[in-house]
Amino acid sequence: MASAFSPIDGGSATSPGGFSAAAAHAGLKADGALDVALLVSATSCATAGAFTKNALRAAPVIYDAEMLADRPGRTRAVAMNARVANACTGAAGLEAARAMARAAEEAAGLPPHTALVLSTGVIGVPLPVEKVARGLREAAAKLSPTGGADAARAIMTTDTRPKHCAVRLETPTGPIIIGGMAKGAGMIHPDMATLLGVLTTDAVSEPGTLRPFWKRVVDRTFNAISVDGDTSTNDTALFLANGHAGIDPSRDGATWKLFEEAVTEVARTLALAIVEDGEGATKRLEIQIVGAQTEAHAREVGRAIARSTLVKTAIYGGDPNWGRVLAAAGVAGVSLIAERISLQAGTSNGWLTLASGGATALADPAQARAIFEQKAIRLRLDLGLGRAEAVVWTCDLSPDYVRINSDYTS
Repeated sequence: MASAFSPIDGGSATSPGGFSAAAAHAGLKADGALDVALLVSATSCATAGAFTKNALRAAPVIYDAEMLADRPGRTRAVAMNARVANACTGAAGLEAARAMARAAEEAAGLPPHTALVLSTGVIGVPLPVEKVARGLREAAAKLSPTGGADAARAIMTTDTRPKHCAVRLETPTGPIIIGGMAKGAGMIHPDMATLLGVLTTDAVSEPGTLRPFWKRVVDRTFNAISVDGDTSTNDTALFLANGHAGIDPSRDGATWKLFEEAVTEVARTLALAIVEDGEGATKRLEIQIVGAQTEAHAREVGRAIARSTLVKTAIYGGDPNWGRVLAAAGVAGVSLIAERISLQAGTSNGWLTLASGGATALADPAQARAIFEQKAIRLRLDLGLGRAEAVVWTCDLSPDYVRINSDYTS
């Protein structure tokens, strides 16, 4: 059966109708690369946000959370910058975030208090507001429906490639487009978001409907990845619906289900792109947790495995050290019964059982090593406690990760 939605070649956050974007070089990146971006909607957007749970939230996170609590249906723009996180910058940093939002609104000719802000980069460095404002003015002068790819490139830090995509959903009353962009390669172990992500749609929606919807999507995508076990001060994922298509998918149960699947597909594609572009990453690991009592329990076990340094280094070395996987599961804070646990590794013909009843299954060592030497590895851990399940993705930990992060500020 054909899917109700299909990918758009070269799709981005500006693929949905009514969105435009552009990027500029504001002098934040020393190599002259794009480092400031502006995304604008022709009409007000219903907006939902998911933010870091790091106790030291960056000024842009504080500003956006307050804006969405007060005006969740009035968003017209998102202003973004790379290289400077505007985190741990005190009251001056919060004023800089406000000034950045005002600069975006003035540059794009928008009403006050309609722009959100995203920043990424080095923590503890004051935001050079004048440089950012100048870059936003330059971007505003060349806003385009084809500018989404440039915007995705502008927010890159240690990313090696821009991350953007879009899908077209066919509904009984016409097409809906969902697009998005994200950045992130390190400091990825989010709680309620990924580093930076913006999804857009031309569907009609209301903030009250969008908030729980977005939480479900984020929990199963951006909140189900880990690169290095660190949660950033700036993690933010936004979803903007501007209604340009004139179609409200929530009015029909079947269409609403398909809409959630399509949005989840865009978010998952971006989340996996972050994992595959993890700092120094050479492999991707998919961890399927089944047999849990609740989906939340399954996700916590998966995340404990995904952030284990010992698991990640074993993956890098192609070492089928399955005991590290079970050990990591045991510190997830979820009650487990060892005798009910089994662990399998994916093969082209099915699954190879590594452990059963919480003990070795005496799998063929050469076959196990061949699986762990692949570029994409799948593990399935059955907890034997219930019917809930979840999937978490991570990458290996290589010497290049240490090299990249040993001189990040220089």
